[in-house]
Amino acid sequence: MNSELLAVLEYLEHERGIDRETLMGLVEESLLSAARKVIGSGENLRVHIDRVTGEIQALAKLKVVDSVHDRDNEIGLTEARVRFPEMKVGDEVEWEVTPANFGRIAAQTAKQTIMHRLRQAEKSRICEDFQDQLLQLVTGVVRRVERGDVYIDFGRAEGAMRYSDRMPGEDYQPGDHITALLTEINADRPGPSLGVSRSHPDLVRRLFEREVTEISEHLVEIKGVAREAGYRTKIAVHSSDQRVDPVGACVGLRGNRVKTVVRELGGEKVDIIRWDAEVRTFVTNSLQPAKLAGVEVDEARHSVRVIVPEDQLSLAIGKKGQNARLAAKLTGWRIDINKHEQPERLGFEDKVLRAIEALAKIPGIGVEAAPKLVQNGFLTLEGILAGQEDDIAAIEGFDLETAKRIMVAAREQLGGS
Repeated sequence: MNSELLAVLEYLEHERGIDRETLMGLVEESLLSAARKVIGSGENLRVHIDRVTGEIQALAKLKVVDSVHDRDNEIGLTEARVRFPEMKVGDEVEWEVTPANFGRIAAQTAKQTIMHRLRQAEKSRICEDFQDQLLQLVTGVVRRVERGDVYIDFGRAEGAMRYSDRMPGEDYQPGDHITALLTEINADRPGPSLGVSRSHPDLVRRLFEREVTEISEHLVEIKGVAREAGYRTKIAVHSSDQRVDPVGACVGLRGNRVKTVVRELGGEKVDIIRWDAEVRTFVTNSLQPAKLAGVEVDEARHSVRVIVPEDQLSLAIGKKGQNARLAAKLTGWRIDINKHEQPERLGFEDKVLRAIEALAKIPGIGVEAAPKLVQNGFLTLEGILAGQEDDIAAIEGFDLETAKRIMVAAREQLGGS
């Protein structure tokens, strides 16, 4: 047992890279549980392994007494003086209580515990190595898919992508290379050490950070990301340097940068929006490609009322409300979309009636003169002033004095408007 134990410890030290003293401590701790089951449950029991020979000793700290009542914690004076002649009642002595077959029993009992503790120690070390990569991109190879969960080999550690973290429509096969966002580090619970996601909004953020040098150089800032994984993402970008076009930087020459991101996302549509501190402008940008007729901001309700032409309504709302929903997520404002009501189109007779009604209300013209003026082409006050007094006087039933009165009334009305 001793030579086998030393050989195993030496193997683990070199292959797993775990310190020899750490290994010894783990083995001693696991053997202590086995010793308590075999020897007893005394609180002052310890197990020691000789670092050179590998010899295992179970040692109990016992109190020297005249008469033994608790064999787990006491030893008789006569028995104690066999090994330590100077002992007296009340002293404490560390007494070896290693059973004859303890090596075999301990090996069987401790094996599983030792390996479990070693896996825990190694897992903790791996998790510490990945700590600075939390919410960053990691790339690995798919090993297996079980009940919709994808298990991925990241070299030093195994990761899992739950079904809810997968992108809709994506299929994974063993051997596939996969890039995901590291969202969780599991150092304590059973199971894979890493939790990753491809549906998290920050996956898109990190992909743009990787592809766009202006972002890593802090010339362009990502102000927000709104995403419905597998379908569409809106990303708001801004640059404090007026010489840098944030949207153009993210799109790239001939669209190569955004195309790389879209390809990594399996064809998911990505809208790159110019961020603006002014709410109206930001909301207008976020509802692209729709063109808006008007935007009204209600600060008290933290909502925005958007007016769109009828032919832009479906674009503004998007398929199943997706465009409007993502715009609201991106801006942080509630967005109410309303159709722009077109002015009423009047027929010829309606126009004539409205013109008569308008002129009839003017003092100096009245209800009798208004129909005759309209029937002779004087539909508005401007039209009356553009004419001549003689032309108005020539209308049947009018004279020059009537014409002058109408011209004065029109001039006064327009002058006072």
